[in-house]
Amino acid sequence: MPDTKHALIVYGGWDGHTPKQSAETFAPLLDQAGFTVKLSDTLDAYLDADYLKDAALIVPIFTMSEISDAQWKGLNTAVQNGTGLAGFHGGMIDSFRMNTEYQWMTGAQWVAHPGNCIERYTVEITDPTHPITAGLDDFELLDTEQYYCHHDPGNHVLCETVFDQAHDDPSLYHQNAVLPYAYTKTWGKGRVFCACWGHTYKDFEVDEAKEIVFRGMTWASR
Repeated sequence: MPDTKHALIVYGGWDGHTPKQSAETFAPLLDQAGFTVKLSDTLDAYLDADYLKDAALIVPIFTMSEISDAQWKGLNTAVQNGTGLAGFHGGMIDSFRMNTEYQWMTGAQWVAHPGNCIERYTVEITDPTHPITAGLDDFELLDTEQYYCHHDPGNHVLCETVFDQAHDDPSLYHQNAVLPYAYTKTWGKGRVFCACWGHTYKDFEVDEAKEIVFRGMTWASR
């Protein structure tokens, strides 16, 4: 695979996160950016060591479920050796809940979305100098989930959100808590990007929400 950048999108798990439609949102964008895109609906894609050793990018869109030791080894080895990892929402940070190493690699783990789908909230860009967010403005997301996550303190935060609406039991979380909402990190030689929005493919009808995730993919790729 000397000249072409290869991107692997692995989708599946809980259908409520519209994994197939989300994969089909970004596959054409990556194709237009010069990637040869491979779509897979099975975690066995992580067993193809020959493909993964040269892959530029992996996009996981696989909520919950379980990953076998062999599948995890394939994914982990690829990213540690330099393949980029980029994704969003539950397709990346609510996967394989029993695998804490996966959570370490991805930099966060979903724990709640108070109120489930809420009317609106704001995503604020906190690092406007990064190539993923440069030139973009804060934006609103409508009728979707606001993710409350546990985060790696080593993440480089690009965007934040404020929990300023008292949904569900407000005694369980601090009002006006500010949480990271898009970030980068590294895992071995690999670059990692994640955005916490993307509950369904409709979140990406907001231009900034889609553009940041797409830029995150290209940034993470080797």
